[in-house]
Amino acid sequence: MINKKTFRIAISAIFIAIILVQTFVPYIGYIRILPGLPSITTIPLTVALAGCLMGPGFGTSIGLFWGFLSMFVAYTQPGDIVSMLLFRNILIALVPRTAAGFIAGMIGQAAKDDSKFQKTVVYTITGLCTSLTNTLLVVGITSLWYMRDPSVLLHSLGQTQNSAPLVAILISVLGINGTVEAIFTAVLTPAIVMPLKQVMKRKIS
Repeated sequence: MINKKTFRIAISAIFIAIILVQTFVPYIGYIRILPGLPSITTIPLTVALAGCLMGPGFGTSIGLFWGFLSMFVAYTQPGDIVSMLLFRNILIALVPRTAAGFIAGMIGQAAKDDSKFQKTVVYTITGLCTSLTNTLLVVGITSLWYMRDPSVLLHSLGQTQNSAPLVAILISVLGINGTVEAIFTAVLTPAIVMPLKQVMKRKIS
């Protein structure tokens, strides 16, 4: 049996280490598909796992940590101009990531039934909503922030001739990334969380 406080500290250290690896080791946390556009990220999966395993408070903390790392990378080693423009903004960097962690914890708590099917459904929805929360809030906050003068952002996106609303342009340009991330997170969250839950029960029971 492991003391719950000690166990929580150990789990925190593990998740922080995972996100650090995903952030700074190429092609683990960020996978670039289209040059000049933000990478597809696997980190929403890690945030979803944190929320499902440890609850909304822990998920929120891990999401916030991811947000600070996003801002740090945007200032020190941005991979593209769009990510630099977006994630140097404290609201765009922190709010979507933090909210994603909170959502992961809140929805993940619904998986209290012993039914494997029920847990699979809940954790799948959790993964999907975690990823979509991050993507949609990034798009929404970016649209509001650049609403008055979107010229620099549109130029970086190669959309200077597009007369559509900025939010529609962002959805169309970043939609591929968001869709891939959502499917990836939704599929893998239940596959990873369910066996880990069993291990955690044995360790702290």
